[in-house]
Amino acid sequence: MIRAVVSDFGGVLTTPLIGSFAAFQDRTGVSGESLGRALQTIAERDGAHPLFELETGRLTEAEFLERVAAALEPELGHPPEMHRFREIYFDALDPNEPMVELMRELRDRGLRMALLTNNVREWEPLWRSMLPIDEIFELVVDSGFVGMRKPEPGIYELTLERLGDGIAAPDCLFVDDVEVNVEAARELGMAAVHFRDNEQAIAEIHELLSG
Repeated sequence: MIRAVVSDFGGVLTTPLIGSFAAFQDRTGVSGESLGRALQTIAERDGAHPLFELETGRLTEAEFLERVAAALEPELGHPPEMHRFREIYFDALDPNEPMVELMRELRDRGLRMALLTNNVREWEPLWRSMLPIDEIFELVVDSGFVGMRKPEPGIYELTLERLGDGIAAPDCLFVDDVEVNVEAARELGMAAVHFRDNEQAIAEIHELLSG
């Protein structure tokens, strides 16, 4: 029997993250392809992907933006406007109300509720203010504060440990919009739903909880 639900934040409880990156391209002229090349250049030079370093708190937001801007400048021919990245990113994100309501409904049914997010330490006040996080979720595990990120097994294991009450992987239903994160949860023994759209995900969640 499922006793706990572990949900992702961005792309599950919000509108798709691709919209934020599209808005960044529209407002700065930096394409997704250019941004991807810059990140790869930094990863090859430093031996660590800068986004992963940012999401585990090993890079500050300011350091990340500085490195990305420096990597983009040769391709663009001018220093890009990176200081508004956070503002643009969150302006383009909205709550995904059907999924938020489902999570509230599951809490009301007595399920233990945890949020497991790959996120940026400095962004915590912004994303937490978007949704009734503390009303719905008794536990929040944020990669930026724990030094691990999905799909690393350790961050799932930490979530189970913090839920306590003898809850193990088979007692949990995990929901995420990134397939590799879902696969990692399944490998640990969790039931898992790969969120692609509301209709599909809500139907699969109800099916798993009634099984």
